[in-house]
Amino acid sequence: MLDISKIKGIIFDYGGTIDSNGKHWGEVLWDAYVDNEVPVSKEQFREAYVYAERYLATHPVIEAEDNFFILLGKKIDLQVNYLINKGFLSENDKTKGYSLAISTQCYTFVRDLIEKEKPLLKILKSRYPMVLVSNFYGNIQSVLTDFGLSGYFDDIIESAVVGVRKPDPAIFGLGVQNLDLPASSVVVIGDSHSKDIVPASQNGCQTIWLKGQGWGDEEENATANIIISDFMELKSVFQIG
Repeated sequence: MLDISKIKGIIFDYGGTIDSNGKHWGEVLWDAYVDNEVPVSKEQFREAYVYAERYLATHPVIEAEDNFFILLGKKIDLQVNYLINKGFLSENDKTKGYSLAISTQCYTFVRDLIEKEKPLLKILKSRYPMVLVSNFYGNIQSVLTDFGLSGYFDDIIESAVVGVRKPDPAIFGLGVQNLDLPASSVVVIGDSHSKDIVPASQNGCQTIWLKGQGWGDEEENATANIIISDFMELKSVFQIG
């Protein structure tokens, strides 16, 4: 269990936690593919998703000034081009505007979700120092600024900047160090058990797992100090009226 009385600082994950309420981004994008009637199977989409993520991790496609809408466009272009090159989509499909439609749907989803979360984040920020620890592409500050979140965190630890990626526990160690608190008085809030909860626990932090719709890659007996299924449940966890 989580002892709230001992919590003096918070480390938040961003992608999958703040921006999608625990829903794996593969699932968010797949829903948009379905809604926009892209004629591919989920297995084919997963291939394209994994390809694009690996490509973005090793190629400087994302610029520091790119907001999330621009990021989405670049990511989905990579996916669509992969699907065409593999023969899962035809060249004619490239002109159907899938990338723009999917980017717009996903951006709107995140924007509306964050607007609902802001009042809660504001209250938490008034009570605790907060640090963001995220695997991201070097543009998280632009993304946060665009969504009006830049003032909510005392520091940002971004994998592309510090050169350490989750699940390496060292990235959470940097977050604890920046809070200048004992790890036992820090709670980490994230959506991935393997990338957030496990490495945070290895640092001695307490943990809140936002367990949403994943991709079936978590162990059956995976647990945390507290498990929630909706971001807004943090109100009751932190006893916010």
